[in-house]
Amino acid sequence: MAAFLLGAVLLIVQPQIVPSRTAINSKAETSQSAQRELLKKTSQKNDFKENIHSNGSCRQLPQTIIIGVRKGGTRALLEMLSLHPDIAAAESEVHFFDWEDHYRNGLQWYINQMPFSYPHQITVEKTPAYFTSPKVPERVYNMNQSMRLLLILRDPSERVLSDYTQVFYNHMQKHKPYPSIEQFLIKDGELNVDYKAINRSLYYIHMQNWLKYFPLDRIHIVDGDKLIKDPFPEIEKVERFLKLSPQINASNFYFNKTKGFYCLRDSGRERCLHESKGRAHPQIDTRLLEKLHEYFHEPNKKFFELVGRTFDWHSSVAS
Repeated sequence: MAAFLLGAVLLIVQPQIVPSRTAINSKAETSQSAQRELLKKTSQKNDFKENIHSNGSCRQLPQTIIIGVRKGGTRALLEMLSLHPDIAAAESEVHFFDWEDHYRNGLQWYINQMPFSYPHQITVEKTPAYFTSPKVPERVYNMNQSMRLLLILRDPSERVLSDYTQVFYNHMQKHKPYPSIEQFLIKDGELNVDYKAINRSLYYIHMQNWLKYFPLDRIHIVDGDKLIKDPFPEIEKVERFLKLSPQINASNFYFNKTKGFYCLRDSGRERCLHESKGRAHPQIDTRLLEKLHEYFHEPNKKFFELVGRTFDWHSSVAS
């Protein structure tokens, strides 16, 4: 009996074992591993019959995603890349990783949004909002750590103006009034840095989030300004990044003087981007535009250092 009481006392006074930092990290890694395994199981346990075609093609998860940026030229990039016979592109923006209602549907739903493709083809989807959505990098990583990501960027100030222009025309088509761009850019006499369009152009902040999960060699940055002026060299770089055979040629592009930008020529068929692309930006006071350039100067420097390259943007040459 004495021995039993002694044992009980020792059990009560025994110090609690506090998990080490290694154990905590291990638990976090296990949790991430379990999440990835769950994603795999989700795709395995569903019926894939409806995703297999009699000609040997099937729907599959994308191996490449165009993650952004909004109004950076993502549609132009996707259309140009689709000239390659080994590319199968999803037609619509899927918003799987950034919209909770879609993400809860699981990988089978995601696969159902993909085009039919052959085993030798690369499936590509583009959703520009991915780049600026905090949750997306980890979710993409948990699905596929080897994902190749395409990011197309343009001058941050020009991107802000394009962002506004798109929303402005959307309101006009619905016969709804919309404030002038100055009303968004100026607040209490100063630049309104809380304007969402400005935040989307702070590339280094969003890029830092992606680099927590993907190394820089898995993210190819397309120069959107160069793509507009001379698309072929930029597309060549994308082909090399995706390890595609060089199939797209300079002859696939021609400058349309009426529209003022490059259009595509594929097997004798010519096509241009939708009329909503390439719209003229609103007139803006020169001093306000300079304020925008100055504001982006430091963030752009940080971005250049982060990715190890520079871009010919207005704010990058500001003093």
